[in-house]
Amino acid sequence: MSVQLFSSFTVKGLELKNRIVMAPMCQYSVTDKDGKPNDWHFVHYLSRAVGGAGLIIMEMTDVNPNGRITDFDLGLWSDDQIPAFSRIIDGVHTHGAKIGIQIAHAGRKAEDAETPVAPSAIPFPGARYKMPHALATDEVKEIVTLFAATARRAVRAGVDTIELHGAHGYLIHQFQSPLTNKRDDEYGRDFARFGVEVIQAVKKEMPADMPLLFRISAVEYADGGYDIDHAIALCKTYQAAGVDVFHVSSGGEGPAGMRKPGNYPGYQVPFARAIREALSVPVIAVGMLEEPALAEAVVCNGDADLVAIARGMLRDPYWATRAAINLGHDPINIPIQYQRGYPTRKS
Repeated sequence: MSVQLFSSFTVKGLELKNRIVMAPMCQYSVTDKDGKPNDWHFVHYLSRAVGGAGLIIMEMTDVNPNGRITDFDLGLWSDDQIPAFSRIIDGVHTHGAKIGIQIAHAGRKAEDAETPVAPSAIPFPGARYKMPHALATDEVKEIVTLFAATARRAVRAGVDTIELHGAHGYLIHQFQSPLTNKRDDEYGRDFARFGVEVIQAVKKEMPADMPLLFRISAVEYADGGYDIDHAIALCKTYQAAGVDVFHVSSGGEGPAGMRKPGNYPGYQVPFARAIREALSVPVIAVGMLEEPALAEAVVCNGDADLVAIARGMLRDPYWATRAAINLGHDPINIPIQYQRGYPTRKS
């Protein structure tokens, strides 16, 4: 039976065996606060590769120690951190999956930073968040160079792709939102400028055939937040700067106001489709898509090119194998060590 979810997909030099993406999800499991992935991360990511995911995106990995959400997050701000990432990347490759790293800076959402930074001195709502320092123009440019340096280390570590985190209220998102960017310099007059400079700086560190992914919040839910039209305009600018694939999510900039995020399977899919149609660009849909029939429908309907599974893959490392069985896909590439657990299937 032909199942589109298990068809191959190629963008630039990245060839995926199927359309299933493991979405980046913070593990908050760094033990020595040094930003290095450890045995937990090794098992976490390799088990999803064994489980059949086509692309694994490692969790938010920060460009600066003060850019972490917490001190227990991953970081790639030092060459000393590269070997720990390479160990995971090499292991994932042995099981037939491709892997990327999501690089980011938490900005005003950096909970453990002594003084978080942001486009403007506006704290994230909530008692645990501190008043951020409004970045001076030269400080903004310094952060752009940090993104480039982290991308360079990611390439040295062996990644197949890089994703920039421009969603969920983190620093790039903060610059692109009128809610959080009240600057009067060039980074305030043009909400896309910081993102564009990061994209261009990162692209210079990547091989020409390596695609750049960008995760974006398509809408904001706080009162006065931007809508899909603003996101599409941003995406057009980011695409021109060098983004090859958009990973479409929503929200994260603050508590919801009159508009509430959906709490039902596929609630973000229309956003992905809108960006795909407006830009003629590959997109990744995400958000409660773990029912295999729904994930298949998203691809078959042309809503998105790839489907990211987040919490569903936390619950089940072998989600891709289970989805293949449920959808009647054959053959299923079950590891030889596990084949006797699937007696009705042939590898």
